[in-house]
This record gives sequence, structure tokens and C-alpha cells, in this order.
Amino acid sequence: MAFIIHDKGHYILWHMICLYNVMFLRYFIFLTTLLLFFFSYSCKESKAIENTQPDVTSFYNSKEITSSIEIVDFDGLFNKIDLSVDKTYVLNFWATWCAPCVKELPYFEIVNNEYKDKNVEVILVSLDFPSEIESKLNPYLYKNNIKSDVVLLDDPKINTWVPKVSDDWDGGIPATLIVNSDNYNFYPNPFEKEELIFEINKILPRLDR
Repeated sequence: MAFIIHDKGHYILWHMICLYNVMFLRYFIFLTTLLLFFFSYSCKESKAIENTQPDVTSFYNSKEITSSIEIVDFDGLFNKIDLSVDKTYVLNFWATWCAPCVKELPYFEIVNNEYKDKNVEVILVSLDFPSEIESKLNPYLYKNNIKSDVVLLDDPKINTWVPKVSDDWDGGIPATLIVNSDNYNFYPNPFEKEELIFEINKILPRLDR
């Protein structure tokens, strides 16, 4: 419905209101466009940052890294122990799916780092599935920066080789064997750091402590 403004003052006021509305609309469109642009840019930046995060599994599945994990049976494992030399071996039986195992693993890394010059060799004996070396074992070792020697024990004759390690072992993990030419000590239980170091120190030659 059309209407006529007869008063000049009212006309001027009406004209100013219309002009204000137009300016407000333009400002609203500008502000909305600016917010949309900022939101779109932020999303792209977030996606770019997310895409730069390292994918450990993909890293190990790529051709850049090849598996260095040796797969051994029980005889192959114990062939690594040479009791004719002046060396103490610390064999820890573990797996990535075993929570108590991964909890104590840093303690064996400490031994590996601090006892190398005392002729102590740490061997982490993984009982993971061979098919999961690339998907689970290697990524875990990479993520946690494990430097100790790692082998994967794949021997289905578990009822044969478990008693060879110890008559007191039912095959449960974690379990640790500390052995040298004069000592053969088996521990079918998890360790605290101080306990592990104590058990190693007590069988080392006194001059090496």
C-alpha cells in the first residue's frame, strides 16, 4: 500500500531512515562475508595442521622403513646366549598387548642404557603375533624410542620350551630371565625399577659395579 508524505521534515526523516537501513544492510553483508572467509580459512589451517601430524603406522608401512625385527624359535633365541663370555644377559618376555609388560619396559631401557659398559645385554623377547610386526610392534617401538635389542619369539611348541626356561613358569608374561656363567635366575612376575636393578647388581662381578 503506497502513501504520500506531505511534510518536508517528515520526508527528510524518512529519507534518512531509508539511507540508514541501506547502510546497515551493506555493513551486515560485509561483516557476514568477512566472518565466512575467516571461518573457511581457519578450517583449512586446522586441516593442514592435522595432516602434518605423524602417522606412526603409515610410517612403518611405507617403503622408507623395513622391519628389522628378527623372528626366532626357542632354539634360535637361546643361541644368542653365550655363557662362555663374561656377559650377563637380561631377557624380558613381553608383548605390546600386555599392560604390565609395557609398564615395566622403560626399566629395561634404563638397564640397557646404563649397564652396557658392565657387559650387560638386554634382549626384549616379544610374544606378539608375527603378522602384527608392522601394524603394532614396530609402531610401538618407534613411538617409545626403544633402543634395546628386540626379537620376536615364534615357537608354537609352548608346552615344550616354557619348562626349559623354568619349571616354575606357566607361560604368563611379563617374565624375566637374568643369566650369566655363574647364575640362572628366573622371575615370573613384573618388576619395579629398583627391584630389577637390585637383581642385576647382585650377580654382577664386584669390580663391574
